[in-house]
Amino acid sequence: MRPAKSVPPPWPKPSAEILQTARSIAAAQLPSGAIAWPDGHVDPWDHVECAMALAACGLPGPARRAYQWLRDTQRPDGSWPRTTGGPGAASADEVTDHGAESHHAAYLAVGVWHQFLVTGDRGFAIRMWPAVRAAIGWVLELQTPRGEVAWERDAAGRAGEFALLSGCSSILQGLRCALALADLADEPQPDWELSADLLGHVLARHREAFADKSRFSMDWYYPVLGGALRDRDGAELLAAGWDTFVVPGLGVRCVSDQPWVTVAETCELVLSLDACDQRDRAAEVFNTVRRFPAERSAWTSAAVILAADALTGISAGAGIFRDIPGHINPGPPVDPESCGCDPDSATTAIPLGQR
Repeated sequence: MRPAKSVPPPWPKPSAEILQTARSIAAAQLPSGAIAWPDGHVDPWDHVECAMALAACGLPGPARRAYQWLRDTQRPDGSWPRTTGGPGAASADEVTDHGAESHHAAYLAVGVWHQFLVTGDRGFAIRMWPAVRAAIGWVLELQTPRGEVAWERDAAGRAGEFALLSGCSSILQGLRCALALADLADEPQPDWELSADLLGHVLARHREAFADKSRFSMDWYYPVLGGALRDRDGAELLAAGWDTFVVPGLGVRCVSDQPWVTVAETCELVLSLDACDQRDRAAEVFNTVRRFPAERSAWTSAAVILAADALTGISAGAGIFRDIPGHINPGPPVDPESCGCDPDSATTAIPLGQR
C-alpha cells in the first residue's frame, strides 16, 4: 500500500473584514495597475505596500498588475518619479513630480521578495529581478562613505543634502531582500552586502548622520521595523519612545506634539513589536485599530492587512518584517575611518533613543 502523502496545513484564510479591506484596495486600482492615494496621485512606496497587502489576502491578479505597473514605469536609471497623476494632472499617468526618493526605489525589492514568499513563484521573481537590480543600483549611488543614503534626487538630478532615518531603515530592509533575490537569480551582489552592513551600522549607532525628524513616530520605531535593531536593543528603543508616542487605548501619534493618532503608524508599530518578539503587546496595540477615518488611503488599509498577517499568519509572507533575510549586526564598524567609530568598540549597539 502506497503511503499517504504529507499535505502541509493550509494557511488561515483572512477574516471577512480583512478580505473586504483588501478588496477595497483592488477596487481603487487604476486600469494601468497603479494604486493611488485618495487625491489620485501615486507614489512607488505606498503602491508596493498595497501590492503586498493584495498578495497576502490571495488576490494575485491585482498584485501582479501592480508590479507590472512598476516595470512599465521604471525609468532607465532605475528610479521612479516621486509622484504620478493627482491634482492638476492631465491624466493618471502624467508625471507630476520628476524627483525621486531613495526609499521608494528600494522598496520594490521588499515587495518582490514578499510576493515570492507568498506564492513560491520563482519565475515571477526572476522576471522582476532586472527592475530590482536597476533600482538598487540607483539607490546605492546615493550612499555616502559612512553608510547613510541621501533621501532623494531632485528633478534636476541633484542628490539630496541629508538622509532620513526612517527612509534609510526601509532601504536596509530593501537591500536585504534584494540580496536574497540576487541569490535566487544566481547573480550574487557582494558589494550590496557591504553597503547593507555600512547602512545597518550607521542606523544603529549614528543618529547624527540623519536629519532630525524625532518629532515623528516613524523615526522612533523604523530602525526596528527595517531590521537595524532587534532583540534587546530593539526592545529598549521601543520602550524609550513609548510614552512619547503611544496613546493608551487609541494608538500611535504621527507627531509627538500633536494629538493625531493614525492607523498606519499604529500598524507599523504592531509590526515592529512583532519583530521584537513582543507579540502580546503587538496584539494589544492592534486591537486599538477599530475605526478607520471616513476617507482613508489604500496604503493605510494595506498597513492594517500586513499587521493582521504578521499576527495571524494569513499568508506565507507573514514574516516579511520579522524575518528579514541576512543578518543584523550593527557593530563593529565596517569602515571606522568613515564613521568615526573606535574599531575596537563593543559590538553591542547603543539604541538610538539613548544616544
